[in-house]
Amino acid sequence: MSDNAAAQLRRILQLIPMLADGESHPVSAVAMLAGVDRTMLFQDIESISERFEAPGGFVEGLQIFIEPNDEISVIPNHFLRPMRLTRGELCALELGLAMLRTERPSEEHRAIDQARERLRKVIATLPDEDDAEDRLRVATLAPAGDLEHLRRLRDAFRGRRKVRLRYIKAAEDEPSSRVICPYAIVFTEQMWYVVAHCESTDGIRIFRLDRIAAVELLEARFDSPRDFSLDAIVRDGRAFQSDGGRTLRVRYSPHIARWIAEREGKTLAEDGSLTVEHPLADQEWAVRHVLQYGPEAAVLEPEEIRLEIVRRLQTILERHA
Repeated sequence: MSDNAAAQLRRILQLIPMLADGESHPVSAVAMLAGVDRTMLFQDIESISERFEAPGGFVEGLQIFIEPNDEISVIPNHFLRPMRLTRGELCALELGLAMLRTERPSEEHRAIDQARERLRKVIATLPDEDDAEDRLRVATLAPAGDLEHLRRLRDAFRGRRKVRLRYIKAAEDEPSSRVICPYAIVFTEQMWYVVAHCESTDGIRIFRLDRIAAVELLEARFDSPRDFSLDAIVRDGRAFQSDGGRTLRVRYSPHIARWIAEREGKTLAEDGSLTVEHPLADQEWAVRHVLQYGPEAAVLEPEEIRLEIVRRLQTILERHA
C-alpha cells in the first residue's frame, strides 16, 4: 500500500468512529481533526462513496451527508451492530482476509497480514463451540455479476440513457430481452441490483446483476420521475418491489436466532427462537433464504413456499439416490 493510500486509510478509519455519533459537524472542524485541508477531506469522502466497480471495497450502509450549512454527518449502519462475534464468525473473517490477500497487490499484504494475526490471537483465546462438528454448513460463493455490465449500467444511469438487457429470470434457463430505464444502482445483501422502469411490464422492477447476460446502451434518453423513492424499494438493507402485500413468515431456531434478531432489530422469544415476517415478492428468493439456514429455519406461511421447499429437497434426494 502506498504512503498516500495508507495515510488516507488511517484518516478514514479514525474519522468514521468519531463522526458516527448522530450529530452534524462543521466541515472545517473535521478537516482540522483529520489534519488535511478541505479539498483532501472531500477526496477522502469521494473515495468511500464512489466504489461502484469494486464490490469488495463498497461499504454497504454507510451514509455521508454534506449539508447546506457546510456541515457533515455520517451514519454507518453496519458499524452500529454490537461486535459480539462467535468463534465461527471470527474464523470466517480470518478466512475472508486470506482470500482477499490473494486478490490484492503485494504492497497491501502487510496490512492484511497484521489484521489476520490479530484475529488469530483472539481466536486462540476462545473456547471451542459446543457441537461445532454438528453445525458445519457447506456453501459456495456466487459471483456478484459481470463488472463490465456494471460499468455500462453505471454509464447509462449517469447519462440517463435507456438500456436493452438480456436477463435470466428466476427459474428460467434462457434470457429474455427487455428495455429499461435505470433509476438507481445499489449494492445490498452482498449483491448488485439495478432498480429500473421496465418498458415490457410498464412498472418498476429490480434486476440482479448476476442474472444479466448482456447490456446494450441505447441512444434514447429518459427522465427519472420526481416521485421515485429508492428508500421505498431498498428497505432494511433489502431490495424489494412488489405490487402485492404478501409476507413470508419464518421461525429461526435458538441456535441462529440471536444473529438474526440483531440484524432485524427484533426481540427473541422466551425459548430463544425468533419469528420474522419478510415482504414476499420473489418465490425464488424465499426458497433460497430459508434453505441457506438448513434445519434452523422453518416456513410458517405461506403454504406454497413450504411446499416448494419440500419439492426442492425431494428432488435433491432423488437425484442423489
